[in-house]
Amino acid sequence: MTLYEWIKALHILAVISWMAGMLYLPRLFVYHTAATPGSEMSETFKVMERRLLKAIINPAMIVTWIAGLYLAYEGGWFRSGWFHGKFTLVILLSAVHGVLVRRFKDFAVDRNTRSSRYYRIINETPAVLMIGIVLLVVLKPF
Repeated sequence: MTLYEWIKALHILAVISWMAGMLYLPRLFVYHTAATPGSEMSETFKVMERRLLKAIINPAMIVTWIAGLYLAYEGGWFRSGWFHGKFTLVILLSAVHGVLVRRFKDFAVDRNTRSSRYYRIINETPAVLMIGIVLLVVLKPF
């Protein structure tokens, strides 16, 4: 097995971890909106959200990016049309990650102003982006 294959495996594992967290964190936010600020339930959600973000989502995103850029360089994918589409979607996914970090900070200081409906909608965004990314990687349509 080559280094490229090992990095590809690492990339896939990191993507799975990142996506799991990106799908779970907004769901926690949905439930957190129903908790009274300062309550035991609200404080429990804060701990869960912090651990998920700091221990899983952030490290997984970093590994995904580093491994992905290595694979793109070594594979010569920067000149491929499908890769440009994928790269755009990954940038959008990273932007959603940033939005979730901002919402996490709001909850951490009991300043959430968003509704559970907002979090239900944003919860679907990573899944839609993931579908586009997977289709571009597997089908390489252009």
